[in-house]
This record gives sequence, C-alpha cells and structure tokens, in this order.
Amino acid sequence: MPIPRRFDRTPPERDSTRVNERIRVPEVRVIGEDGEQIGVLKRDDALELAQERDLDLVEIAADAKPPVVKILDYSKWKYQQEQKAKEARKHQQQVTIREMKMRPKIAVHDYETKKGHVERFLKQGAKVKITIMFRGREMTHPERGENLLMRLAEDVAELGVIESRPNQDGRNMTMLLGPTKAEPKPKQDAPAEPAAEAPAKPAAEAPAKPAAEAPAKPAAEAPAEPKPEAPAEAKAKPQQAQSA
Repeated sequence: MPIPRRFDRTPPERDSTRVNERIRVPEVRVIGEDGEQIGVLKRDDALELAQERDLDLVEIAADAKPPVVKILDYSKWKYQQEQKAKEARKHQQQVTIREMKMRPKIAVHDYETKKGHVERFLKQGAKVKITIMFRGREMTHPERGENLLMRLAEDVAELGVIESRPNQDGRNMTMLLGPTKAEPKPKQDAPAEPAAEAPAKPAAEAPAKPAAEAPAKPAAEAPAEPKPEAPAEAKAKPQQAQSA
C-alpha cells in the first residue's frame, strides 16, 4: 500500500516557499499539475483538491492578487529547482583578476620570474593586471613603463591579449591582460573530404573509353574494299588480248 502523504509537513525554515498549511490567504488562483487553469478557489478547497490527488499545494507567485498556487509534488519540484540553479551556476564564469607589480628598472631575472607568473595566471583563465610603480625621478620617464608593459604583452601574446592598454594613474601605470580564447576545433575535419573524393573519379573513368573504341574501327574497315575488285580487272585484260 502506498504511504499516505503528510500534509502537515513544512519546508525548512530557510526556505520561504509556502506549502500546504503555510498558505494563509483566504483565496488562491489554482493551477493543476498538468498546467491547466483551475481558477480561483478558497484556500481550504484548493488544499482539499491537492490532498485528493496525493500532491502538495505550493505557492509560486505570492505577489499576485490572489496569489497563484500549483498542485504538484513539492519534493520533486524542489529537487528540480535546485538542479536548475546548479546548472545556472556552472554557466556563470567567475572572472578572477590577479595583479603583478613591477618597477620600471626591473632586473632580467626578476622580469623572467614575473613573466612566468603572468603566463601561469593566463593559463588558469584569469585576467592579469600589470602595475608599473614609479618612484622619484622615474616619473619623468613614463615611456619606460609603457615600453616594459608592451614588451610583456608581446612575450605572452600566445596566452593573453591586451584588454586595457597602458594607462597612467598617479605614480602607477597599469595594463590589463585577458586570456586568449580557445581556437575552434572543426579545422581538423576539413582535409578528410577532398582526400577521399579526389582519387575515386579518375581511376574509374580514364581507362574505359580508349580500351573499347580504339581497336574496333580499323579492324572492320581496312580489308573490306580492295579484295573483290582486283581479280575482276585481271580477268578482263587477258580476254581482250585473245580477241585481238
């Protein structure tokens, strides 16, 4: 025997969804489990209708007048809502911005080390904010900071692109790099089609025509005309010679 549904159950306190007895308005607009519009009913009548179908009465539009409720399986509906929210979170790309600071007079070893960090961040899909910090008289040569930023952008061009060009902000100059987008994959399938079609047509058609037509005509026409006429003339000449 099926276990009777408990209509006195309530969702957890953190869930604000009104279900069954928690719906306290006098009238509700009822939607059936298949989506049919049942109409406006008293709350008690709508709850009784849900009990007859062994389902729950769930409020889905509290701000409507009257509030809209639907007859459904609350546990199944709640699970579906959680799965939809989970899928939506997967498609939301959380953009992470990492920062790398440099001095305009940076040593070669330090530059290579920081460049390696930038490459690692870009491979992870993060954006990288590069900051050049000026001090004292270094402010009189901002082009050195810009040249350093553009050099770094060229060195990591395979992994990142410039999303914000060098910009002077007080004693700092910043540039934003973003990861390059992945190249499309359909290019690998393109060379397969011409390789299969090219040799098929000439291999089947080329030898067929010359093999059938070339020997047929000279074999039939060459010996036909000269043989019957030559002996006729030869007999006529000796008869004329005897009569003379």
